[in-house]
Amino acid sequence: MHKIVTIGGGSGQYALLAGLRDLELLDITAIVSMVDSGGSTGRLRDELGILPPGDALKCILALSPHRDIARTIFLKRFTADRRLAGHNAGNMLITMLSRYTGSFPSGIQALAEILDVRGHILPVTIDKATLVAELTDGTRIYGETAIDMPRGTQREKIRDVFLVPHHSDTITVYPPVLKAIRQADMIVIGPGDLFTSIVPSLIVRGLKEGLQKSKAPVLFILNIMTKFGETHQFNGRDFVKTLEEAIERPLNGIIYNNRKPSAELLLRYHEQKAEFVELDNWDGWWDERKIYALDLLESTAGIVRHDSRKLATLLKDLITAP
Repeated sequence: MHKIVTIGGGSGQYALLAGLRDLELLDITAIVSMVDSGGSTGRLRDELGILPPGDALKCILALSPHRDIARTIFLKRFTADRRLAGHNAGNMLITMLSRYTGSFPSGIQALAEILDVRGHILPVTIDKATLVAELTDGTRIYGETAIDMPRGTQREKIRDVFLVPHHSDTITVYPPVLKAIRQADMIVIGPGDLFTSIVPSLIVRGLKEGLQKSKAPVLFILNIMTKFGETHQFNGRDFVKTLEEAIERPLNGIIYNNRKPSAELLLRYHEQKAEFVELDNWDGWWDERKIYALDLLESTAGIVRHDSRKLATLLKDLITAP
């Protein structure tokens, strides 16, 4: 049994886990970002003082053999009751189970057992925090949602992101996360929004030290498209340098989709100020990192994303290679 650890959040981690779940001989641990502040998740966090359940719910659904029916049930939002309007059943259930079991991780585990999840889902921290981005002009933006969805058509680039604790002096890594990293045969970061899904987990106190001590290869799944407000005009090197600066160690490999979406789809994304991520110049800087460049594109639904099965198959080939 090969142990694989994923670090991320949002729809990118869902796509990766959905593919890995169907492969045999893999022991999967998903480490989940805890800074989501939008929609139902944000309201539950603010009104009830719990950790944000949204990204953990996505991981549970991805790793469940019942994910199709579970998505239909647990992502359905309440509409009739004014107090519940906008909340989905899954977030509410995690909240209830967390109260009943006594902790947020136990609540996640309880729902995972109900849905026969294959794998382990761990919050990167159980300390409550707000994500803050500092732009190149010194402006600070508070909250994952505000960072993720910029207002207007212009915004300075993000210079740095950091976490502001709610009720403690620091934000520290959840100890079982370090154990999973220590025992891993492979660690995979991404895919996902760089500054709102990936880096927020990596800057939690203790996580980068765990990655630095790990003997497992650390791979990064490079985003297919840039995102306005976060990675506007980024190339592949910009993504990798940002990640390596966060963990203060080199990556062992970069997984890159080398197939461009259709011209029509690229135009649609261009209208949203998003562009296809290129690896830029092949010089000595890239020679120090293993590049796995192949067709990993899925765009049949009119949305550019990684193909879950192709991605999972590649990772299994890498982790089982002699």
